[in-house]
Amino acid sequence: MKSTIGLIVGAALLSFGLCQQDVAQDKATPQELPQKVQEAAASLSKSGESGLAVFDNKPSPWVWKDTYIFVLDCGRGVMAAHPMKPELIGKPLTSLTDAHGKPAFELLCAATRNPNGTWAEYSIPKPGEKDPSRKISYGYRVEGTSYVVGAGIFDAQTQINDLEKLTAK
Repeated sequence: MKSTIGLIVGAALLSFGLCQQDVAQDKATPQELPQKVQEAAASLSKSGESGLAVFDNKPSPWVWKDTYIFVLDCGRGVMAAHPMKPELIGKPLTSLTDAHGKPAFELLCAATRNPNGTWAEYSIPKPGEKDPSRKISYGYRVEGTSYVVGAGIFDAQTQINDLEKLTAK
């Protein structure tokens, strides 16, 4: 009887542990962002403007876990592609500010001047919430264009200087 109860408890704990692991795997990490963003930049560099459409789709390789790739046209100063909020496409970057008025997307355009890309932090509500949370995004320029591709995650703890170490070459 004791061994049966122990077996049931053990199975329940293992199941709970696996569920917790699955939840953790559903969240993108700061370490994933540069790799995915740089892959997206290389893809867009090859395809050119006609390749923007793939970034506007939810089922795509550029939407993964709890994040996605967005594309800024820093030359024209507008959002070029956004799979989660298509209403932002064509909007001036200057009008896209965070909860505190910070020009989050404009900050990412600094990636056009940095060969390693750039990190930015800003405060916006998580999907389904009203109160703003800290979001960090990584932006990387698309060679031969005025585009910057980026992706972000909600992260209350990781410091920007630590993130910059991930992308220092």
